[in-house]
Parts: sequence; C-alpha cells; structure tokens
Amino acid sequence: MEFIEGGICAATGFTASGVHCGIRKNRDKKDLSLILSEVKAAAAATYTTNLVKGAPLKVTKDHISDGYATAVICNSGNANTCNANGIEIAEQMSTLLAEKLGIDAKDVVVASTGVIGQPLDIEPIKNGIPELIAKLSKDGCADAAEGIMTTDTVKKEVAVEFEIGGKTCKMGGIAKGSGMIHPNMATMLVFITTDVAISPKMLQQALQSDIKETFNMVSVDGDTSTNDMVTVLANGMAGNKTIETDNDDFKAFMTALNTITVHLCRMIAGDGEGATKLLECKVVNAKDKETAKTVAKSVVCSSLLKAAMFGADANWGRVLCAIGYSGADVDVDKIDVAFKSQKGTIPVCENGAGIEFSEEIAKEILLEKEIEIDINLNDGEENSTAWGCDLTYDYVKINGDYRT
Repeated sequence: MEFIEGGICAATGFTASGVHCGIRKNRDKKDLSLILSEVKAAAAATYTTNLVKGAPLKVTKDHISDGYATAVICNSGNANTCNANGIEIAEQMSTLLAEKLGIDAKDVVVASTGVIGQPLDIEPIKNGIPELIAKLSKDGCADAAEGIMTTDTVKKEVAVEFEIGGKTCKMGGIAKGSGMIHPNMATMLVFITTDVAISPKMLQQALQSDIKETFNMVSVDGDTSTNDMVTVLANGMAGNKTIETDNDDFKAFMTALNTITVHLCRMIAGDGEGATKLLECKVVNAKDKETAKTVAKSVVCSSLLKAAMFGADANWGRVLCAIGYSGADVDVDKIDVAFKSQKGTIPVCENGAGIEFSEEIAKEILLEKEIEIDINLNDGEENSTAWGCDLTYDYVKINGDYRT
C-alpha cells in the first residue's frame, strides 16, 4: 500500500472538475463539482439517518438502486433541503448533466451541501455545466475538492495504490465536512473512486462494514447533518478478476478502503469549525467492540473535554466523566488514562484514580496540534478509535451567523 497523488482522479478512467457557477456570492469560491468515469461503474452509498434528508439523497438512492453510476455532480452553498421543489431541482441537475454527457440521468449521483431551507435556483447550475464538463481533467481533483467545501478551511483529498490479483489498483477520495459532524450510517459528503473490479453487492458490503469503524466514529459538534452521504464508484478498469465473494481480494480491497477513510476521518476532525487541534481517542482492552466504540465516541463528543483540550488543560476527570455517562458497562476502578502528542506521553489516571504528574509537561504535550487520548479499560481485548476536535470560541462565531 502506497500513498500517491491524484485523489479521485488517481484511479484509471476517472476525471474531475470544479467551477464557480454563481450559487455562492464569492466568485473566488468554486461551488459546483463533477466526477466522471469513462465507463459505467459499480456504485454504493450510505446516507444520513436524520429523518430530515436533503432531496439529493433521495434522488441518488433511487438512481443507484441498480448498483451502478457514471457521474457525480455536487454543489456547495445550498443544501437543497426542506424545499418544496427539492426533488425536482435534484432531478434537473441529473438530467441537465446527463444530456451534455450523453449518459442516462439515472446514472448520475447528485449531492448538495450548504444552507438548509433556502430555495436552490437551477439556472446557475444549468449555466455552469458546460464549463464544468469542459474542464474535466486527470488533474481536476483539487478543483472538485474545492467545489464541495463550505466552512472547510482545507481541501480534503487522498489516494493510494495497491495490488489485487496481480493487478495494480488505485483508489482515491475527497471529502467535505467541518460542522454538523456527528454521523450515523454516513458522514458529511465523501466521494471515493477506484478502478477495482468489484460487484455492486460486495462494494456496498465493504462500505457499510467500513463506516462503522471510521466515519461513524467522527464527531465535531454532535449534530447529524441532513445531507450526509458517502459514495463509492468502482469502474473495474484495473482489470482484476471481479470481486464477488468475501475472499483474499476482498480483504485487500477493504484494507485500501479503510486506509482512505481513516485518512479522511482525521482530516475532517482536524478541520472542525473553529478547531485548533485534532483529537484521537484510542480505547483498548474493552470487554467487547460496542463498549470500546461507545467509550471512545463519548469522550470525543464531550464539550467539556473538548474545551479542556483547547485550553491545553490536562483535566482527565472530564475523560472519566464522559466514560461514566456513556452508558457503557465498564469497571471504573480499572480505567487508566494518558495524554499523548509529539511532545511525549503523560499518564494522568490509573485504576480510576488520579496520579501525580507534572502540569507543566502535560501543558507542553497538550499544546500540540494532534492530541491522542489513550484509555485502557483493562477488561478485555477489544479496541476502538474515535476522532474529534477541540471546542473553541470560533465555533460559536462561525455558527452565530452561518446563514446570513
């Protein structure tokens, strides 16, 4: 497994682009993105469990019900959610793009992100599609990644190269997500492409299995978005024997997928709205997987713990507190806690009780950009990791006037 350049364009047969079409007022910000496969690709997706769902999710679910897609179109600046004509607009986006590309509208994945409850005018999108198609390129990942950003401060892209059945394969992904990040069955917007040959059934199985340990373990602010979606397109152009069962090739595919998704998870958490630090909570030696996941997620979701990390305050009691109300069945008298960063590791709690440590050294460790919270439950053999960020003054500033 090797990290490579190219993002969603790294895999054979994929191109991408991003343009400013006029949805967003700032002409310097791209607001419309396109990903295209040369051939029809196997498609899989997961969606938010929020009862309020963006119209594009409903349209996409219908479009890829046969397990295939060729293109992805996504706009930023408007979520197309809670609009009376939302389905109509999302379908129009598909139809307008399909007509220009010469493909079936049912082979288009549609996504939108931005403000909820604002009408989405189709005209800017209609006018922007010709330029969007004209700018399709193997070097278009960065533009596409920029076109799906809202309050994100950095573009999120990654790609890897690996081998399946003696064939060189590639996989890449882009993501957007900074606020309203507390997923369940999906997260933010994530688009992944690969040239691996795999059946739609196994692709869906791979995605659903992976997100339980990756995207479902990310939280910025506890709010589950209405437009969360993760989509994977696999066009088979690497030439490997099609993966149709849970065999060694499938396991290799899962490893590559997990490498992509973990990388994006870390980027999303680290770029949380107003965030200054990435928090990674590692729970080890839990009695079962669910206990490990529950504890890890509870800790990264704790507003008090997130605030303490912002202030570089080694207030380990907030870790114990979050574990205590998580609902997980743990023996609090066995819990060990330590804080870790590039500056070192400092144990702060053993057997559920505080131990002496240097506040000065702890401060130095917690001033780093990436903080690891290590929790040993000493009660079994299962582990889990969750990702989050610190809670800063800027989070309130960003969301105080997000709509206006």
